[in-house]
Amino acid sequence: MIMIELKSYIKQKNLIIDASLEKMIQDSQSSPTLVKAMRYSLMAGGKRIRPVLCLAACEAVGGLPEDALAAACALEMIHTYSLIHDDLPAMDDDELRRGKATCHIAFDEATAILAGDALLTLAFEVLSSVPLADGKQATQWLRVIQLISQAAGYRGMVQGQMLDIASEGLILSADELKSMHRLKTGALIEASLACGALLGGADQRQKDLLNSYARKIGLAFQVADDILNVEGNPELMGKSTGTDSLREKSTYPSVLGVQASREFAEKLVQESLQALETFDKQADPLRGIAKYIIERKR
Repeated sequence: MIMIELKSYIKQKNLIIDASLEKMIQDSQSSPTLVKAMRYSLMAGGKRIRPVLCLAACEAVGGLPEDALAAACALEMIHTYSLIHDDLPAMDDDELRRGKATCHIAFDEATAILAGDALLTLAFEVLSSVPLADGKQATQWLRVIQLISQAAGYRGMVQGQMLDIASEGLILSADELKSMHRLKTGALIEASLACGALLGGADQRQKDLLNSYARKIGLAFQVADDILNVEGNPELMGKSTGTDSLREKSTYPSVLGVQASREFAEKLVQESLQALETFDKQADPLRGIAKYIIERKR
Protein backbone atom coordinates (compact mmCIF):
# COMPACT_ATOMS: atom_id res chain seq x y z
CA MET A 1 0.00 0.00 0.00
CA ILE A 2 1.54 3.30 -1.08
CA MET A 3 1.58 6.18 1.40
CA ILE A 4 -1.17 8.16 -0.38
CA GLU A 5 -3.52 5.18 -0.17
CA LEU A 6 -2.59 4.60 3.46
CA LYS A 7 -3.31 8.22 4.37
CA SER A 8 -6.69 7.92 2.66
CA TYR A 9 -7.41 4.66 4.52
CA ILE A 10 -6.46 6.15 7.90
CA LYS A 11 -8.49 9.30 7.21
CA GLN A 12 -11.53 7.23 6.29
CA LYS A 13 -11.26 5.10 9.42
CA ASN A 14 -10.62 8.15 11.60
CA LEU A 15 -13.83 9.76 10.37
CA ILE A 16 -15.77 6.64 11.37
CA ILE A 17 -13.99 6.37 14.74
CA ASP A 18 -14.38 10.07 15.53
CA ALA A 19 -18.09 10.05 14.73
CA SER A 20 -18.61 7.06 17.01
CA LEU A 21 -16.54 8.57 19.82
CA GLU A 22 -18.44 11.84 19.60
CA LYS A 23 -21.77 10.04 19.88
CA MET A 24 -20.53 8.01 22.86
CA ILE A 25 -19.46 11.18 24.65
CA GLN A 26 -22.77 12.91 23.85
CA ASP A 27 -24.59 9.98 25.37
CA SER A 28 -22.62 10.52 28.60
CA GLN A 29 -23.47 14.15 29.42
CA SER A 30 -24.13 14.03 33.15
CA SER A 31 -21.52 16.61 34.19
CA PRO A 32 -20.87 19.38 31.62
CA THR A 33 -17.38 20.28 32.90
CA LEU A 34 -16.28 16.67 33.12
CA VAL A 35 -17.63 15.80 29.66
CA LYS A 36 -15.98 18.92 28.24
CA ALA A 37 -12.61 17.78 29.64
CA MET A 38 -13.14 14.24 28.34
CA ARG A 39 -13.99 15.53 24.86
CA TYR A 40 -11.11 18.03 24.94
CA SER A 41 -8.53 15.25 25.14
CA LEU A 42 -10.39 12.50 23.28
CA MET A 43 -11.14 14.66 20.23
CA ALA A 44 -7.79 16.48 20.15
CA GLY A 45 -6.76 14.97 16.81
CA GLY A 46 -4.62 11.99 17.77
CA LYS A 47 -3.23 9.49 15.26
CA ARG A 48 -5.83 6.85 16.25
CA ILE A 49 -3.25 4.13 15.57
CA ARG A 50 -4.71 1.63 18.04
CA PRO A 51 -8.32 1.76 16.84
CA VAL A 52 -7.22 1.79 13.20
CA LEU A 53 -5.09 -1.30 13.85
CA CYS A 54 -8.09 -2.98 15.45
CA LEU A 55 -10.28 -2.32 12.41
CA ALA A 56 -7.50 -3.25 9.97
CA ALA A 57 -6.89 -6.56 11.75
CA CYS A 58 -10.60 -7.34 11.55
CA GLU A 59 -10.58 -6.66 7.81
CA ALA A 60 -7.34 -8.61 7.28
CA VAL A 61 -9.03 -11.83 8.40
CA GLY A 62 -12.18 -11.21 6.37
CA GLY A 63 -14.32 -9.44 8.95
CA LEU A 64 -16.34 -6.23 8.65
CA PRO A 65 -14.85 -3.17 10.37
CA GLU A 66 -18.17 -2.29 12.02
CA ASP A 67 -17.97 -5.60 13.89
CA ALA A 68 -14.94 -4.27 15.79
CA LEU A 69 -15.88 -0.58 16.02
CA ALA A 70 -16.92 -0.65 19.69
CA ALA A 71 -13.63 -2.28 20.64
CA ALA A 72 -11.69 0.24 18.54
CA CYS A 73 -13.39 3.17 20.27
CA ALA A 74 -12.85 1.67 23.72
CA LEU A 75 -9.14 1.25 22.96
CA GLU A 76 -8.85 4.92 22.00
CA MET A 77 -10.63 5.99 25.19
CA ILE A 78 -8.20 3.94 27.26
CA HIS A 79 -5.21 5.30 25.36
CA THR A 80 -6.44 8.86 25.87
CA TYR A 81 -7.00 8.30 29.59
CA SER A 82 -3.42 7.06 29.86
CA LEU A 83 -2.12 10.19 28.12
CA ILE A 84 -4.11 12.48 30.41
CA HIS A 85 -2.67 10.76 33.48
CA ASP A 86 0.87 10.50 32.05
CA ASP A 87 0.88 14.28 31.53
CA LEU A 88 -0.01 15.05 35.16
CA PRO A 89 2.51 16.81 37.44
CA ALA A 90 2.94 13.61 39.47
CA MET A 91 3.93 11.71 36.29
CA ASP A 92 5.65 13.40 33.32
CA ASP A 93 4.45 16.93 34.14
CA ASP A 94 3.90 17.89 30.49
CA GLU A 95 2.12 21.07 29.40
CA LEU A 96 1.63 20.27 25.70
CA ARG A 97 -0.06 17.32 24.01
CA ARG A 98 -1.18 17.06 20.38
CA GLY A 99 -0.38 20.73 19.90
CA LYS A 100 -2.71 21.83 22.70
CA ALA A 101 -2.40 22.49 26.41
CA THR A 102 -2.60 19.23 28.34
CA CYS A 103 -5.86 18.47 30.13
CA HIS A 104 -4.67 19.54 33.58
CA ILE A 105 -3.42 22.85 32.15
CA ALA A 106 -6.58 23.52 30.13
CA PHE A 107 -8.80 22.67 33.10
CA ASP A 108 -7.18 21.75 36.42
CA GLU A 109 -5.44 18.76 37.94
CA ALA A 110 -8.49 17.30 39.69
CA THR A 111 -10.64 17.60 36.56
CA ALA A 112 -7.92 15.94 34.47
CA ILE A 113 -7.69 13.00 36.87
CA LEU A 114 -11.45 12.55 36.81
CA ALA A 115 -11.61 12.93 33.02
CA GLY A 116 -9.08 10.12 32.69
CA ASP A 117 -11.00 7.97 35.16
CA ALA A 118 -14.23 8.65 33.30
CA LEU A 119 -12.78 7.70 29.91
CA LEU A 120 -11.40 4.46 31.32
CA THR A 121 -14.72 3.43 32.83
CA LEU A 122 -16.70 4.62 29.78
CA ALA A 123 -14.54 2.30 27.66
CA PHE A 124 -15.77 -0.71 29.58
CA GLU A 125 -19.35 0.57 29.53
CA VAL A 126 -19.06 0.66 25.72
CA LEU A 127 -17.54 -2.82 25.58
CA SER A 128 -20.24 -4.30 27.79
CA SER A 129 -23.13 -2.59 25.95
CA VAL A 130 -22.67 -4.18 22.50
CA PRO A 131 -25.94 -5.79 21.32
CA LEU A 132 -25.43 -9.55 21.24
CA ALA A 133 -27.12 -11.97 18.87
CA ASP A 134 -26.19 -15.23 20.59
CA GLY A 135 -24.03 -16.96 23.18
CA LYS A 136 -21.07 -17.29 20.82
CA GLN A 137 -20.97 -13.54 20.26
CA ALA A 138 -21.29 -12.96 24.01
CA THR A 139 -18.27 -15.20 24.60
CA GLN A 140 -16.29 -13.27 21.99
CA TRP A 141 -16.99 -9.93 23.62
CA LEU A 142 -16.23 -11.28 27.06
CA ARG A 143 -12.83 -12.34 25.71
CA VAL A 144 -12.35 -8.86 24.21
CA ILE A 145 -13.03 -7.30 27.61
CA GLN A 146 -10.51 -9.68 29.18
CA LEU A 147 -7.83 -8.91 26.58
CA ILE A 148 -8.22 -5.15 26.94
CA SER A 149 -8.38 -5.32 30.75
CA GLN A 150 -5.14 -7.27 30.91
CA ALA A 151 -3.40 -4.98 28.42
CA ALA A 152 -4.46 -1.80 30.20
CA GLY A 153 -3.95 -2.92 33.79
CA TYR A 154 -1.19 -3.77 36.22
CA ARG A 155 0.09 -6.60 34.03
CA GLY A 156 0.28 -4.31 31.02
CA MET A 157 0.24 -0.58 30.37
CA VAL A 158 -0.02 0.56 34.00
CA GLN A 159 2.87 -1.67 35.02
CA GLY A 160 4.90 -0.31 32.10
CA GLN A 161 4.29 3.25 33.26
CA MET A 162 5.29 2.29 36.80
CA LEU A 163 8.54 0.79 35.51
CA ASP A 164 9.16 3.89 33.41
CA ILE A 165 8.86 6.15 36.46
CA ALA A 166 10.96 3.85 38.65
CA SER A 167 13.74 3.70 36.04
CA GLU A 168 14.32 7.45 35.82
CA GLY A 169 17.96 8.15 36.60
CA LEU A 170 18.91 4.50 36.03
CA ILE A 171 20.74 2.96 33.08
CA LEU A 172 18.71 0.09 31.68
CA SER A 173 19.98 -2.67 29.42
CA ALA A 174 18.44 -3.13 25.98
CA ASP A 175 16.53 -6.19 27.27
CA GLU A 176 15.17 -4.28 30.28
CA LEU A 177 14.10 -1.45 28.00
CA LYS A 178 12.36 -3.89 25.68
CA SER A 179 10.46 -5.51 28.57
CA MET A 180 9.34 -2.14 29.91
CA HIS A 181 8.12 -0.86 26.56
CA ARG A 182 6.34 -4.06 25.67
CA LEU A 183 4.17 -3.32 28.69
CA LYS A 184 3.92 0.45 28.46
CA THR A 185 3.32 0.79 24.71
CA GLY A 186 3.14 -2.67 23.22
CA ALA A 187 0.44 -4.23 25.40
CA LEU A 188 -2.40 -2.04 24.14
CA ILE A 189 -1.19 -2.33 20.54
CA GLU A 190 -1.13 -6.12 20.87
CA ALA A 191 -4.64 -6.03 22.33
CA SER A 192 -5.81 -3.88 19.41
CA LEU A 193 -4.71 -6.50 16.88
CA ALA A 194 -5.94 -9.40 19.00
CA CYS A 195 -9.42 -7.91 19.42
CA GLY A 196 -9.75 -7.04 15.75
CA ALA A 197 -8.67 -10.53 14.73
CA LEU A 198 -11.03 -12.20 17.19
CA LEU A 199 -14.04 -10.13 16.15
CA GLY A 200 -13.19 -10.69 12.48
CA GLY A 201 -13.35 -14.46 12.90
CA ALA A 202 -9.63 -15.26 12.67
CA ASP A 203 -8.41 -18.83 13.02
CA GLN A 204 -5.64 -19.65 15.48
CA ARG A 205 -2.85 -19.42 12.92
CA GLN A 206 -4.01 -15.96 11.85
CA LYS A 207 -4.21 -14.89 15.49
CA ASP A 208 -0.65 -16.09 16.12
CA LEU A 209 0.75 -14.30 13.06
CA LEU A 210 -1.04 -11.06 13.91
CA ASN A 211 0.25 -11.31 17.46
CA SER A 212 3.78 -11.60 16.11
CA TYR A 213 3.15 -8.58 13.87
CA ALA A 214 1.78 -6.64 16.85
CA ARG A 215 4.78 -7.36 19.05
CA LYS A 216 7.17 -6.11 16.38
CA ILE A 217 5.31 -2.91 15.53
CA GLY A 218 4.57 -2.19 19.19
CA LEU A 219 8.27 -2.08 19.94
CA ALA A 220 9.07 -0.27 16.68
CA PHE A 221 6.51 2.39 17.61
CA GLN A 222 8.30 3.07 20.91
CA VAL A 223 11.74 3.12 19.29
CA ALA A 224 10.44 5.67 16.77
CA ASP A 225 8.95 7.73 19.61
CA ASP A 226 12.29 7.72 21.42
CA ILE A 227 14.06 8.93 18.27
CA LEU A 228 11.47 11.67 17.73
CA ASN A 229 11.99 12.86 21.30
CA VAL A 230 15.64 13.45 20.37
CA GLU A 231 15.38 14.90 16.87
CA GLY A 232 11.71 15.50 16.12
CA ASN A 233 10.12 18.84 15.27
CA PRO A 234 8.04 20.05 18.25
CA GLU A 235 5.69 21.98 15.94
CA LEU A 236 4.91 18.87 13.89
CA MET A 237 4.74 16.60 16.93
CA GLY A 238 2.55 18.90 18.99
CA LYS A 239 4.60 18.27 22.11
CA SER A 240 8.00 19.10 23.55
CA THR A 241 11.17 17.25 22.58
CA GLY A 242 14.24 16.49 24.67
CA THR A 243 12.12 15.64 27.70
CA ASP A 244 13.45 12.08 28.02
CA SER A 245 16.97 13.39 28.49
CA LEU A 246 15.85 16.01 31.01
CA ARG A 247 14.15 13.30 33.07
CA GLU A 248 17.18 11.01 32.75
CA LYS A 249 15.11 8.26 31.15
CA SER A 250 16.68 5.27 29.49
CA THR A 251 15.63 5.28 25.84
CA TYR A 252 16.74 3.44 22.74
CA PRO A 253 18.86 6.38 21.52
CA SER A 254 20.53 6.67 24.94
CA VAL A 255 21.21 2.93 25.12
CA LEU A 256 21.94 2.10 21.46
CA GLY A 257 22.55 5.50 19.84
CA VAL A 258 20.27 7.21 17.34
CA GLN A 259 21.50 5.46 14.18
CA ALA A 260 21.50 2.00 15.76
CA SER A 261 18.00 2.70 17.11
CA ARG A 262 16.81 3.66 13.63
CA GLU A 263 18.27 0.42 12.21
CA PHE A 264 16.65 -1.59 15.02
CA ALA A 265 13.25 -0.05 14.26
CA GLU A 266 13.64 -0.85 10.56
CA LYS A 267 14.54 -4.45 11.42
CA LEU A 268 11.43 -4.76 13.59
CA VAL A 269 9.24 -3.46 10.77
CA GLN A 270 10.72 -5.94 8.30
CA GLU A 271 10.04 -8.76 10.76
CA SER A 272 6.47 -7.54 11.22
CA LEU A 273 5.95 -7.64 7.46
CA GLN A 274 7.25 -11.21 7.35
CA ALA A 275 4.47 -12.20 9.74
CA LEU A 276 1.94 -10.98 7.15
CA GLU A 277 3.38 -12.86 4.17
CA THR A 278 0.56 -15.42 4.03
CA PHE A 279 -2.17 -12.75 4.20
CA ASP A 280 -3.70 -11.37 1.01
CA LYS A 281 -4.18 -7.74 -0.03
CA GLN A 282 -6.77 -7.23 2.71
CA ALA A 283 -3.78 -6.94 5.06
CA ASP A 284 -2.20 -4.14 3.00
CA PRO A 285 -3.31 -1.47 5.51
CA LEU A 286 -1.40 -3.35 8.22
CA ARG A 287 1.65 -3.46 5.96
CA GLY A 288 1.36 0.25 5.31
CA ILE A 289 0.94 1.09 9.00
CA ALA A 290 4.10 -0.86 9.87
CA LYS A 291 6.12 1.29 7.48
CA TYR A 292 4.35 4.47 8.56
CA ILE A 293 5.33 3.87 12.20
CA ILE A 294 9.01 4.57 11.54
CA GLU A 295 8.49 7.15 8.80
CA ARG A 296 6.11 9.41 10.74
CA LYS A 297 7.13 12.84 11.94
CA ARG A 298 4.85 12.94 14.97
